[in-house]
Amino acid sequence: MKKQIVFSLFALSLFACKQEKQAAEKITLMKYPETKKDSTTDNYFGTPIADPYRWLENDTSAETKTWVDAQNKVTQNYLAQIPYRADIKKRLTEIWNYPKETAPFKVGEYYFFTKNDGLQNQSIWFIKKGLDGAEEVFLDPNKLTADGTAAVSLLGFSHDKKYLAYSVAQAGSDWSNIYVMEVATKLKQADELKWTKFSGAAWRGDGFYYSKFDEPVKGTDLSAANKYQKVYYHKLGDQQKNDQLVFEDKTNPNLYFGASVTEDERFLVIYANAGTSGNALYYQDLKLPGSKISQLVKGFENNHSVVDNVGDKLLVSTDLGAENKQIVLIDPKNNAPKNWQKIIPESKLAMENISTGGGFLWATYLKDASTSIVQFDLTGKKISEVKLPAIGTVDGFGGYKEDQEFFYSFSNFTTPSSIYRYDLKKGESTLYRKSAIQLNTENYETKQVFYPSKDGTKVPMFIVHKKGIKLDGNNPVYLYGYGGFQISLTPGFSLSRMLFLEHGGIYVQPSLRGGSEYGEAWHKGGMLEKKQNVFDDFIAAAEYLIKEKYTNPGKIAISGGSNGGLLVGACMTQRPELFKVALPAVGVLDMLRYHKFTVGWGWVVEYGSSDKKADFDYLIKYSPLHNIKSGVNYPATLITTADHDDRVVPAHSFKFAATLQEKYKGNNPMLIRIETKAGHGAGKPTTKLIEESADVWSFVFQNLGMSW
Repeated sequence: MKKQIVFSLFALSLFACKQEKQAAEKITLMKYPETKKDSTTDNYFGTPIADPYRWLENDTSAETKTWVDAQNKVTQNYLAQIPYRADIKKRLTEIWNYPKETAPFKVGEYYFFTKNDGLQNQSIWFIKKGLDGAEEVFLDPNKLTADGTAAVSLLGFSHDKKYLAYSVAQAGSDWSNIYVMEVATKLKQADELKWTKFSGAAWRGDGFYYSKFDEPVKGTDLSAANKYQKVYYHKLGDQQKNDQLVFEDKTNPNLYFGASVTEDERFLVIYANAGTSGNALYYQDLKLPGSKISQLVKGFENNHSVVDNVGDKLLVSTDLGAENKQIVLIDPKNNAPKNWQKIIPESKLAMENISTGGGFLWATYLKDASTSIVQFDLTGKKISEVKLPAIGTVDGFGGYKEDQEFFYSFSNFTTPSSIYRYDLKKGESTLYRKSAIQLNTENYETKQVFYPSKDGTKVPMFIVHKKGIKLDGNNPVYLYGYGGFQISLTPGFSLSRMLFLEHGGIYVQPSLRGGSEYGEAWHKGGMLEKKQNVFDDFIAAAEYLIKEKYTNPGKIAISGGSNGGLLVGACMTQRPELFKVALPAVGVLDMLRYHKFTVGWGWVVEYGSSDKKADFDYLIKYSPLHNIKSGVNYPATLITTADHDDRVVPAHSFKFAATLQEKYKGNNPMLIRIETKAGHGAGKPTTKLIEESADVWSFVFQNLGMSW
């Protein structure tokens, strides 16, 4: 049997080479720009590592800008030769162009929600007084810039529901400014808070707590490491320079700090995170005059989050002693873990979220990567399981203590986001708004399979395609993954993906280790020295699809963004013969230097650091940039990044592209698409989303040999 599988893969690789030659004959590749190399070399524990494209890390230099322009020209020249590129963009525009609305949420007398008429760059915030009140524009991000690249987020309402703090981020950057608006009058206040990043607005009285970094040196705001985040209190109407410093740690520059206030304004809670996983909790009893901020839970080995308070005690979600999470009640005056009172014990299912509303607790669990919601009272007594419309993903369940109904959105791979109204007294959901999309999604089906990874671990995977598809080993496949940072990939609808499905493509989404689909144990199984498990899971997914005759190596495109870009980069360099197309988006591709830029230091808890020999020894084995070899036939590659990405700086993608173009000598294109006035992805305007999707799908269709 093993010999038969090996022979089949060999035969399929020959078939893939034939397809590659045919594709190369159809499009004449442009000559890649010359990329200067220098002699930069670092020594890691006696191992010299060359970094000849280090100069591309200077994202503001004229030399880098010239290189970016030249690369974009080559990429656009290639894409312009694809005959159906304009047709793909036209079809995507048609798919996108329908009215969209988010689930309303109630604040005082008003309901807030967003609407988009179809092709507006940013969705508009609306408000109405009462559920049947007249809809009024509350905040239109499209009017903040001419090109629609300003994104707005609502951060928090004052406890009297009179004011709202919101943030505006420009051109996709993580940096944002915070502003305040009076809800009833829609009048913007004079307040302006600059240099905030990853901040909320936790109101107390006539002001709120927020987080900020120091202003970076001019010209380095999109690349320099951000250190010493602090928590401040801003009083409404004051200038930012007068804000009160509430919390900092002068001894450790690599900590994130965030603040929240309980619904009754009794407690201030401060989160101290050493990175993207593991935190400590601090609290202050605001009811007691002169009280100080004290530690509630030590860090940084576990994850803890305050849900709310019950009188003078705090309800906390924690994975300490419970990898699938539990809810405990902590007395701040007697806060040792041995004294914690269990309210909701750990379940066999991973608890993804816990929210409050109507005086109850609403626990969201993941059941084989799909949403399940259970209602509890504040003592932990189970009330009921919420009946959901189908297997899929729910967002927005919860509200204020006085609420008697919620509105939530529901979607899955073949169901566009629909809005449901949940009546707490009846315990029933009713459809509130059905999606207005003009697509017949009933022609598609979804199945979930479980396949063995390299070490025998069973990994769940969703497979979506048209009904009646033939398993002849020749179907185009779009294999998408993430696998990290406790992020779970659940069933969700994608407008862009429908184009691929319409033309006979198969969308595949495995639940790789590194996420939290099965709790913290699943996460830990794919982090630090066990990161290779994530890549093995993804590779095994492709091998399963080939074995079960869904497809062959000449028909598989792999895709992922950010940490998922790392996934694609690692897999295409480890098993290049297994894939035909690779799409690393805004990826972490230089694993030896990622922690030296912006907030990259926060990922050390997930990846490890090249500053430590034990970590360097495994990082160098999979770092995509450092595992590109000469004489290897890599998949057709389209790297995507953006000039304002200050999360995963574009230097990762720049250096990866330059190295691929230097070392690869085959016919497959090695291209990079660099978006301007855009960032890591959040807040990207519709115009840019459609343009990027059209280019990516044109590249996929062309290199998978798909017909239009």
